[in-house]
Amino acid sequence: MGQIVIAILSALSLTLTATTQNIERAFLQNNAKLLYSYFPERSYINIALPEPVSFSDYVSNQQAYFLFKRIFSSYTTFQFFPDRETIFIPRRTVIFKARWSFLDRKTDNQHVYFIYFYLTFHTGGINPREPVFWKIREIRVEVI
Repeated sequence: MGQIVIAILSALSLTLTATTQNIERAFLQNNAKLLYSYFPERSYINIALPEPVSFSDYVSNQQAYFLFKRIFSSYTTFQFFPDRETIFIPRRTVIFKARWSFLDRKTDNQHVYFIYFYLTFHTGGINPREPVFWKIREIRVEVI
């Protein structure tokens, strides 16, 4: 029984690691399409971004995609450093924190923020053999 629990926790950890690496890659490559794959299809995502973006709302996965497509076309990410510590909270949720630096293409101003991704654990369906994955439920940004 203990080995089964360890195997399940190891699988969850591996999928979480792959998810956070892909989120990092999406920001470093300014790739909204890669980020889109982590947006839930049937629920809204709470996104709160301060100046210079100034956006705060609940949006669908498609709205979030177009928002980040616009962000990545206006601001170039040049640093994205994940925090080593992932915070686990109840209800199959983790908080992935990173330091995000980007350059405003119009003004050449640099902005540095902490960005928090609230990730919720999902399964592919009723069948336990279907893939396990994490979806972004919320994105919050705070000025450093």
